[in-house]
Amino acid sequence: MMLARVAENLYWMARNLERAENTARLINSTTYVLLDLPHGATFGWKNLAEIAGLDDLFAKTYPEANEESIMRFLIEDESNPSSIFACVRYARENTRTLREVLPAEMWERINSLYLYVRQNAQAACRNRRERYMVLNEVIQRRHAIVGLFSGTMPHDDTYQLIKLGRNIERADMTTRILDLHSAICFPDDSVVREALVERIWMSTLESLSAYQTYRRLVSMHVRSDDAIRFLLQDMRFPRSVSHCLSEMETCFRLMPKSQQLQQLTALLRLKIAQHDTSQLDAVALHEYLDLLQKQLGEIHDALMQNYFHAWQDGVPPPGKAQGEIEFAQQ
Repeated sequence: MMLARVAENLYWMARNLERAENTARLINSTTYVLLDLPHGATFGWKNLAEIAGLDDLFAKTYPEANEESIMRFLIEDESNPSSIFACVRYARENTRTLREVLPAEMWERINSLYLYVRQNAQAACRNRRERYMVLNEVIQRRHAIVGLFSGTMPHDDTYQLIKLGRNIERADMTTRILDLHSAICFPDDSVVREALVERIWMSTLESLSAYQTYRRLVSMHVRSDDAIRFLLQDMRFPRSVSHCLSEMETCFRLMPKSQQLQQLTALLRLKIAQHDTSQLDAVALHEYLDLLQKQLGEIHDALMQNYFHAWQDGVPPPGKAQGEIEFAQQ
C-alpha cells in the first residue's frame, strides 16, 4: 500500500522533470524568435519571466531584466524553485526516497542529469551558442528518462501518478510557450508583419517538436489560427493541451475516489474543444491562456487536496501524520 507522502513525491518528481525540460524549450523558443525579429519589432527579456509566471520573484532578486540576468534566473539560480537546476535537484531529491517503487536505472539517469546541469549551467548562461547546446542536451537526457519510465514500469498507481504530474505540467507549459507571441510588438509594415508572424509560429512549433507533425496533419503553411488550434485542441499531438487533459482523465479513471477530478478535467477539455480560437488576437489569446493556466491550477489544487492533503476536517487521523495516510484509502 502506497503512503500519501510517497504518492506526492512521485507526482512532484514528474512535474519537476517536465518543468526543467519545458523551461529549456521556452528559452530555446525565445532565442529562435529573437533571431527572426526584423527591424521595428521588439521583445523585452522581462516578458520571459512574466510568461513563466515568475516576474515578482525575479524583481525581488535582480535590479535589471536583461538577457544575462534572465538566463541566470531561469537556468541556474537555486533561489528560483522553477529554474532548470532547482527543478532537476528537487526531482533528484524526490527520486532518492523512491528507489523501492522505481526502476533502479531511473535514479542513475536522474542523478546523471543533475550532475550534467550542475556542471554546465554556468556555461549555458555565457552565450547563446553554448546555451543552445546545453539546453538541447537537457531535453535529450529528459527524453531518455521518459523512455525508461514508459518502457519498464508496470501501469500501476506509481505509473499513473508520474503520468499525471508530467501531463499537467506539460499542458501548463504549452500554454506559456504559446503566450510568447503576446509579448512581441510587431512592426507596422503589413507585408513584413505577415511574414514575421508565420516565421515566429514556425519557431514556436519547432520549440515544441511540433513542426513536422503540424505540416503532416494540418497544413504545409503555418497560419496563426491553425497553429493555435493545433496546440490547444488537436488530440493527435501529445503536447497539445487537450491531449494532456485526456491523458489525465485516463489516469484519474484508474485511481481511487477520483470522480470529482475526472469531471473537472473532462469539463475543461470540453470547454477547450468548443472554444472558437479563429478570431483570437494577441490580447485575447493572452487572456484566454491565462484563464487556462488558472483552471489547470484548480485541477492541481483539487488533486493535492484529494490525494495528498486529505485531512479529516483539518485534522489527521489519530496517531498518524499526514504523510502516513495510505494513498489508496484517501
